Amino acid sequence: MLHHSILETLPRELQKEALECIQVMRFPPGRVLFRAGEHCQGLPLMLSGAVKVQMTGVSGNSIVLYRMGADDICTLSIGCLMTGYGYRAEAFVEEESEAAIVPRGLFDRLMDQSAAFRLGIMESYGRRLDDLMLLVEEVAFRRMDERLEEWLAARCSPIRITHQELAVELGTAREVVSRLLKELERKGRVQLSRGRIDVAGL
Repeated sequence: MLHHSILETLPRELQKEALECIQVMRFPPGRVLFRAGEHCQGLPLMLSGAVKVQMTGVSGNSIVLYRMGADDICTLSIGCLMTGYGYRAEAFVEEESEAAIVPRGLFDRLMDQSAAFRLGIMESYGRRLDDLMLLVEEVAFRRMDERLEEWLAARCSPIRITHQELAVELGTAREVVSRLLKELERKGRVQLSRGRIDVAGL
């Protein structure tokens, strides 16, 4: 029996019908769940694991939009199912994950027949939209050196990450991250080695 909070909002009969239609899938690390331009075939409900959703611009630079863990709902999939548009980003499995896939037809029926389900979906969408607005504010209005230092200070040292991966986290170019890290190293605030950052004084 699969467990996800959004399914628990359904009336018993509708929940039974949903569980008969939903497919549970396992995804290994490194698997791509969807790519930009693809059309959504169903709504993933995360049961376990970790999935990263990121967008790549025309410049080739990428930025992490959000991550999903247990009991999360894929926000981009909600938008695609409601509008019929394709994905604008891609999703990568970071840790072995399990997800329940709600088919498009079932999603439409649940949205139509269950006010509690519909409210839960819209609340999830609203919370993620608020997070994304904060991300836009960070990228648009804060200096990159401040964002980098804050990101490093929020994590336990040593941090095992490449300069390219860190650039994706912050939505900038690898060259920018490398230059800022070198400056922090010069000031004695970090120590750099291949795929690793030791934070000394942030």
